[in-house]
Amino acid sequence: MPRPNNPNKGFKTFKQEGDMKPSTEDEVKGKIHEVKGKIKEKVGKVTHNPNLENEGTIEKTGGKVQKKIGQVEKVLGV
Repeated sequence: MPRPNNPNKGFKTFKQEGDMKPSTEDEVKGKIHEVKGKIKEKVGKVTHNPNLENEGTIEKTGGKVQKKIGQVEKVLGV
């Protein structure tokens, strides 16, 4: 009895890293930076470390920008 060419035919496989559209990747990475920035900001406030607080604010803002770029790319179909 002949074996099928692709035994996984008809079955969905898990997406591998890098299979995401660039726009979605930007959104996800932006959200991650946004969350990391919020955490750094809070830790900086609690520990009275203005440098860490500022670093968190910058990272959070950068994450928001990156997320917005991903949303715009998605709308434009890039």
